[in-house]
Amino acid sequence: MTFWKRFATNRGAVIGLVLLAAVIAIALLAPVIYPGGPWKMVQRPFLVPFTTDGLPLGTDTLGRNVAAGLVHGARVSLLVGLVSTVMALLIGVPLGALAGFYGGYVDEGAMRFTEFFQTIPNFALAIVLVAILQPTLGSITLAIAIVSWPPVARLVRAEVMSLKRREFVDAAHLAGLSNIRILVSEVLPNAVSPIIVMASLMVATAILLESSLSFLGLGDPNIMSWGYMIGAARTVIRSAWWLSFFPGLAILLTVLALNLIGEGLNDAFNPHLTKKGRT
Repeated sequence: MTFWKRFATNRGAVIGLVLLAAVIAIALLAPVIYPGGPWKMVQRPFLVPFTTDGLPLGTDTLGRNVAAGLVHGARVSLLVGLVSTVMALLIGVPLGALAGFYGGYVDEGAMRFTEFFQTIPNFALAIVLVAILQPTLGSITLAIAIVSWPPVARLVRAEVMSLKRREFVDAAHLAGLSNIRILVSEVLPNAVSPIIVMASLMVATAILLESSLSFLGLGDPNIMSWGYMIGAARTVIRSAWWLSFFPGLAILLTVLALNLIGEGLNDAFNPHLTKKGRT
């Protein structure tokens, strides 16, 4: 059975893929759907959803179209999640691979460095970093990447330590290949599947972190994102419920989709483990 057939057997994963594809399509078509942008004041403030033509989700505290903010905010939220995850992988994968492959002092040093970041709660560290660097889209993305890489390093280290004892690695050593070449061309390609699964979950976590930072007033005030919309509505959460409900629902569906996809990828990459668990 091919990878995609195994993935398709998980109905939740297929639903998640459809949801994520819809969110991505909306994000890409945002300038077409609402060409005026999300910052334009179109009506009086606090219009209730589904009561005014052309404003299906109502207006916010400044009379801006909530639907336009939701559509344009999808681009930023997805971008923060994707870029921060890539940055975390660029830090965690090489560090974990070197630690697992060489062991000894390299492993000790890398793991102590990793543990230093894990002694501080992720969210608390992200708050400190954003507060120091000032709340901008770049600083938020960097802060999320910095708090996200340690689990990646530990996962890759464990995978590499397991793979380096395999016969194909011994054969590569006998063939005269250098350690770096063996690590890059033989070991890491066989550790890709758990990294991909973790990356899908990391994107979801990054979107939640960005939303949480924005809710506390540490979001970029010049960039429209779902987190910014929730943060801006926190003072009127009782009187204008829709201002935080709709971006919150968007975050919920996107994070749910990414988690379902991660579960489907895990099933597709590890069919034997899946069958064993079900039996």
